[in-house]
Amino acid sequence: MNYSPDLISTALKMLASLAIVLGGMFVTFYFLKRVLNKKVAGSGDKLVRVLENTYIGVKKNISLVEVPGALLVIGITNDNISLLSKIEDEEILNGLRIPKGERGQVSFSDHLHKLSEKLKIQNRTK
Repeated sequence: MNYSPDLISTALKMLASLAIVLGGMFVTFYFLKRVLNKKVAGSGDKLVRVLENTYIGVKKNISLVEVPGALLVIGITNDNISLLSKIEDEEILNGLRIPKGERGQVSFSDHLHKLSEKLKIQNRTK
């Protein structure tokens, strides 16, 4: 009597079982991801939007962030996040809320330059 297993048939059975298990896992994760993304996404409107990021050094950047009612200029470093300015001027807010394609190519630095010029003028009049 020969009790030695047939090596080829055993290997094929093992690979087929592995393929079935891995395929089942991938299908399950795929459908869970689709179902959970639909439930988590909700309406799709975000209250906080990052409009622009400008890097000014290693792990240092300035971000233009829109929150309900204001536009924030935030400085971000490796250890700290600080509010640099809060833009509440309706003229600037309306100009920034226009979609990018309609307002042309205006850079973040141009926005900051306009804001700083306006602040300089306000400081001179005081």
